[in-house]
Amino acid sequence: MKIRVLGSAAGGGFPQWNCNCRNCDGVRRGTLKATPRTQSSIVVSGNGEDWLLVNASPDILAQIAAHPVLQPARRVRDSGIAAVLTIDAQIDHVTGLLMLRERSTPLPLYTTDVVWDDLSSGFPVTSILSHYCGVERHGVPLNGEPFAISALNGVQVEAVPLTSKAPPYSPHRHAPQRGDNLGLVFIDPASGTRAFYAPGLGAIEPDVLAAMKSADLLLIDGTCWTDDEMIGLGLSQKTAADMGHLAQTGAGGMIEMLDSLTRPGVRKVLIHINNTNPILVEDGPERRMLAEHGIEVAYDGMAFDFGA
Repeated sequence: MKIRVLGSAAGGGFPQWNCNCRNCDGVRRGTLKATPRTQSSIVVSGNGEDWLLVNASPDILAQIAAHPVLQPARRVRDSGIAAVLTIDAQIDHVTGLLMLRERSTPLPLYTTDVVWDDLSSGFPVTSILSHYCGVERHGVPLNGEPFAISALNGVQVEAVPLTSKAPPYSPHRHAPQRGDNLGLVFIDPASGTRAFYAPGLGAIEPDVLAAMKSADLLLIDGTCWTDDEMIGLGLSQKTAADMGHLAQTGAGGMIEMLDSLTRPGVRKVLIHINNTNPILVEDGPERRMLAEHGIEVAYDGMAFDFGA
């Protein structure tokens, strides 16, 4: 099993196009030791040739260009992206689907029923694509059982429903439904390796905690350092919790939760990092604190290889 981080930032990327916070201004000016990042997305493969794209961010074209494995050039028209799975219907996770419209065959797209409904109505990406390559729809089961994706040779997937909000354009924005947001467990049966990907995580519920405890790799929500981060900077009136994200610090925060995991050798990696989060500063005190807790910070191009 192979996993590649295409994008490690939250929505808007880093630096965000219209933001002049300390982080964004500093990385533009070169006065901060920080690395630009595109918006959150990963790819997973069982054979290193055919890849499942998990979330199609608005930065997908730049991400493909930065990862030659996604353009293997086996034919005149080709792509290493064999299928797409979206964990939710948020704009920063589905807009990139429109950039894949030049396919010569329908795009295999895996979603839950409620996400499919949102992508067919409030933000009708699937309807738009029907005038181009078309979409081959596949459901994502929510029964807790591993399921197969044909593009993932030798890798199984398990969906973990998360408590979160649907996008602002969804008719059930304020009435969350099961399947609005997912964490994903990727399982390599040959090696027994398990990787848990959850870039949007607002609460550690029993199913989530079980997935975290059994994982060899955690790619987990790293959006905000403090719950009031955006409020303190005058950028929003919403807390991290209001946006469906568990802050890293404070009682019950992500650092405390990750410290409770005792599985030997587990890698704990924060992903989906907001442009305001001080952990983006590579020589800052927050980054040093994470290192003391054995927690890594994802970056674009980060690679994980398991098994033979």
